[in-house]
Amino acid sequence: MPVRKANVVRIVGGMWRSRKISFPDAQGLRPTPDRVRETVFNWLQPVISGSRCLDLFSGSGAMGFEALSRGAREVVMLDVDAQVVAALRENAKLLQATGATILRIDALEYLRPGSQDATFDIVFVDPPYHHDLVNPCLNALVAGNWLSHTPQIFIEAERELTAFDLPTGLSLERSKTAGQVGFHLARAPD
Repeated sequence: MPVRKANVVRIVGGMWRSRKISFPDAQGLRPTPDRVRETVFNWLQPVISGSRCLDLFSGSGAMGFEALSRGAREVVMLDVDAQVVAALRENAKLLQATGATILRIDALEYLRPGSQDATFDIVFVDPPYHHDLVNPCLNALVAGNWLSHTPQIFIEAERELTAFDLPTGLSLERSKTAGQVGFHLARAPD
C-alpha cells in the first residue's frame, strides 16, 4: 500500500537530519510537529547524549528516532497497533537504528511494577488525546521505579490539558503551546 505524502515526517536534527520516515494511518496517530520537536530537543540537548529513553506511545516514531539521531544510546519504543509497530521496525531497519527496541505492548501494561528491569533518563509521554492517560502514566513511572536519578519527562497533550498531578519528586520545568498542542517538561530536582 503506497504511503501518502501526509504520512511522512522529517527528522529535524542529528545524524539523520532531514531523513524522512513514513507511518500508516492509525486512529489517534498524530506526529509531534517539527517545531515542537525542535524546541523539546533544545531543552533536552544537555542530557540527550548517551541517554536511555522510553517512548510510551511511539506512533510515527518521530520522538524516538529523533532522540537516537541526536545521540541517545537507546530508545525503547512502544505501541499497540500492529501496523504502527511494523512501520516502526521498517524505519529502524532503513535508518540502521541499532539502539531502537520496538515492542507491541500497551504502555500501562509495560509499566506494571516488576514487569521489566530498567530505568530511563528521558521518557516521552504522548498518548492519544482525550483518553486521560497522562497522569496514570506519570504515576506508573514513579511507582514502578522506571526513572533514573535525574529523569526528564516530556509530556505532549491536547492544548487545554494544563493541570497534571505530578507524582512526588517531579516538578514541571517548562510548558509551551503550539496550535492545538500543549507540551511540557517535567523533571526530578538535581
